[in-house]
Parts: sequence; structure tokens; C-alpha cells
Amino acid sequence: MTVIDYPRTSMCEMLYRSAEKKPESAAYQFQGKVTDYQTFVRKMEDTAKSFLAAGIGQGDRVTVCMPNTPQAVDCFYGLNRIGAVPTMIHPLSAASEIAFYVESSGSKAIVTLDIFYEKVQKALDGLDHPVEIILARIRDELPFPLNLLYPLTLKEKPKKPEGKHVMTWVRFMAGGRTVKNLPETFPEWDDTAVILFSGGTTGKTKGILLTNMNLNALALQTGAAAEFSLDGLRMLSVMPLFHGFGLGIGIHTPVVFGGTCILVPQFTVKTYANLIKKTRPNVLPGVPTLFEALLRTEGLEGFDLSFLRGVFCGGDSLSIELKKKVDAFLKEHNAGVQIREGYGTTECVTASCLTPYDYFKEGSIGLPYPDMHYQIVKVGTCEKVKNGEEGEICISGPTVMKGYMDNPEETAETLRDHGDGRIWLHTGDLGIMDDDGFVYFRQRIKRMIIVSGYNVYPSQVENVIDSHPDVLYSCAVGVADDYKMQKVKAFVVLRPGVEASDRIREEIIARCREMVSPYAVPREIEFREELPKTLVGKVAYRKLEAEEAAKAG
Repeated sequence: MTVIDYPRTSMCEMLYRSAEKKPESAAYQFQGKVTDYQTFVRKMEDTAKSFLAAGIGQGDRVTVCMPNTPQAVDCFYGLNRIGAVPTMIHPLSAASEIAFYVESSGSKAIVTLDIFYEKVQKALDGLDHPVEIILARIRDELPFPLNLLYPLTLKEKPKKPEGKHVMTWVRFMAGGRTVKNLPETFPEWDDTAVILFSGGTTGKTKGILLTNMNLNALALQTGAAAEFSLDGLRMLSVMPLFHGFGLGIGIHTPVVFGGTCILVPQFTVKTYANLIKKTRPNVLPGVPTLFEALLRTEGLEGFDLSFLRGVFCGGDSLSIELKKKVDAFLKEHNAGVQIREGYGTTECVTASCLTPYDYFKEGSIGLPYPDMHYQIVKVGTCEKVKNGEEGEICISGPTVMKGYMDNPEETAETLRDHGDGRIWLHTGDLGIMDDDGFVYFRQRIKRMIIVSGYNVYPSQVENVIDSHPDVLYSCAVGVADDYKMQKVKAFVVLRPGVEASDRIREEIIARCREMVSPYAVPREIEFREELPKTLVGKVAYRKLEAEEAAKAG
């Protein structure tokens, strides 16, 4: 059994360690511009000094509303260096959402791009207290000649910042030159290091308090669970920084192992093939929709992907059929790896369970990470069920959150003592554990469809639909029914070039009748070109449910 020695240090101290070992190795790469570790440390320290000059100190919170850019990464570690806490949010959030994040976290400042200035200013106008706006620019981190061409790609010129509480990145960094020294001390290992937002187990938006230990432990556990050396590898950091997967696996894990983060500010299917060809990453993490895009991207025909060492899927359930399709794609392109599914929640940063390197059980999300413990309990209790029985997935280990921000009631509901001396995170997910310790995710408890009193798991219906050769992916939801309370409706996206037809609809229904219970067979199938996605790239099933509810009146 793997034994990991977890250093009781801060995240930025892990960065210092990598810089000492590999000062000239690439820390991150952005649009072809490479920053080595010694330069990264200098930029991080300069950013930390600039925050001090702007009145940000230990314990203060700063909202980082940025895509995956160098300034965002510099801010993340720079704030950690002075003991301040970054609150990571998506820059595509609506103004009302940004206002909620800033106000609920008590942020003293917000860092964003100039192209989002108007929206951020609108978000802050209604707040009772002033919040400093720090505006970075993409072009400042681009290599020549992209830095000159970038403004030509913008549809609209960013509005000129105005007001005493707004400063450009250049002015912000200039202020740091007045600060000679950084604090001699570093944050404690159990201090809150970052706040991420999640719906939690109840669907209400909550701030999740994650510590230095949480992030450091995740990186070291990922290195042990990978079953290949992460030392110096190139990570395609395409998952956004506001997400535990993107921050913990895409950024901090390669930093801990002296690797390179290939920062991708915006993912598009059109540029995917060229991105992989140009950057040649060794590790490719993503959500299922990213791997669906891999199957339909043009430009990788016959391309050798043997440089891939690890392909990891998380953030949402990977259907059995999509796994088969991606594995076949990897094999056709000479990659000696299979796609490996991880499972976790933002309440434990991200992954805490992973399928082994060269073996998997169909439908399983794998084995718990080293030092992570799994228990399946009877829903609504702390009572452990027998292997093979379904219940709520509970997790214990060094990546489990400190708690929910300013929400002791829900923290107590989610983090519980089962009488064994451990604190267990109740995930709100249904699952099973077999006699070999493999875990099987079934469904979010709250996503279950109930038809005439019978439980229907949408993921099982989706697996069957996705097995049809013409289907790219699908989403099953429950819609109101006068007689059965709910019935199953499936939304289906077909493969490129395939036209929707009654024949395909009938074949899907026939397949479902053969492979799922009668009450789980979709009563309606709707073909669509695309399905709505969340900001992370998951299928937004709640939007589909809301659409159907609105139709029903």
C-alpha cells in the first residue's frame, strides 16, 4: 500500500521546492510563450508585493474572475504567499452571480480581464462597500507578433476603466515596487487557501473552504495513483481555474511535480486538433464533453498520439459507451493508454477515486486514491451497508474540505462523524462498492427519476442510448406525468453527418426496451444539434428539466 508523507506546508512553498529543483524548466506555457520556474517565482513574488501595496493582507479575500492565463496563476500563488485567500470564479458568470460571489466572500478586490470590465463594474455597483478592480490584458502575456495582432480579433474595444477603485494591471504591478520585503512567514498547512463555489449536496450555491493541505495532498495522491511518473510532464490545463479539477489537477499537480501547465484560456472544438499537435501534452484531463469533442475534431486523422501518458476524465459521469469510443480512438492513434475515469466532488477538491492504469471493471469509477477512504451508507444515516448494496457515497481523507463558508448548519450536515473517529463527507451521490473495493457511481440522489414509485437512474438510460452507433451523447430527464408522476424523456445528439429520423428513434426505443426496465424506457425522444452545458462543460440537465417544467405550465 502506498504511504505518502504529506508536508505541512503551504501551496507556494511547494512551488518554491519545484523552482529550486528545476529553475530553468518550463512552469507554464501560454499561446507559445514559455515561463520557466525561476521566472514564475519572481512573477509570483512581484504579484504578492503588488497585492500588499493595494492593501491586501493575511486573511483577506480576493475574487479571481479569470480564464486560464498567466496573470490568474500568478495571482493564485501570489495571494497564497501573503496568506490571502483567492476566490476563484468563472469570468463568464452573469453580473448578478459575480455580485453574489464578491459579496458573500467579502472580497476586498477582484482581478479580471479588461474585456469583462463593464460586466464586473455593473456587478459591483450595487454593493455597499467599495471593491478594487484590477484589470489584466491577454495581449500582455502573448508572444510577438500575437500581442500586436490580438486587438484585431476583438469584436469590441474594451471600455476604458474609470474611477478611483479601478486600476490597470500595469499600475497594479508598479505599486508592488514600493514594497521591499514579503512576510517572513508562510500560511499554515491547515489555513484556508482557496474558496471554490459549488451547489453542494442541496443544489444551493455555497463557498467551499479548501486548505493548503487539501490541495497539496491532492497533488501527491494524484502522483501516486497515476501509476506513472508525473515528474516534469506536460499537462494540458484546459479545465478552468474556478473548478477543483482545473485548479487541483490542471495547475497545482504539475507545479508540485515540476511539470509544465499548458494554459488554455478558451476551449473550442475547431482549435482542439491543432492545440494537441502543437503542444504535445503528456497528460490530458477533461470532462466527458471534451472527449466527445476529441472524437469529432478534424485534423488528427493518422496523427501519432504516443506521447500521451495519461488521459483522465472527471467532473461528470463517463458513459460506458463513450469510454469504449475514446479507447478505440486512442488505440487507432498509437496512444498506449486508455481513458481513466475519476470521481470526486469540490468538497474534496476534485478526484478521490480513479480507475487503475491498465485495468477496469465496466461501469466502475475505480479504486479510492491512496489515503482516501470510502464508505457506502444507508441514505439519510451514518449506517454502513454491505458490499454490493446501494447507498450514499461517503469519503474521508486529507483532501476533505474545511467546511462551507459561513454555513455551519450545512457543514454539520455534510461532514459527519460515523463513530469511528473519522470525519466523513456525505456526497449526496448514490453508489455501490464491490468485494474488491471498486466503487460504482449510480446517480446524484436528487437527480433520480421516480416513475410509478420505481427509481430510474438517468445514467443507465443514457448508457444504453449512447451505445447506438449513430449517437454521440444523450441526456435523460424526468418530466411530469399525470398518471405515473414522472416519465422519462431523452434528449439525443447524433454523430456528425447523421440526420435524425424515425428509424433511429425506433431503434433507440427498441434498444432501451431490451436493456432497461419497462418503466425506464423513454416515452419521448427529442433530437438536438447540441445540449446546454454548464460553465464546466457538463450537460446542464437542470436546464432541460426546467424547459420541460415550463412547457407543462
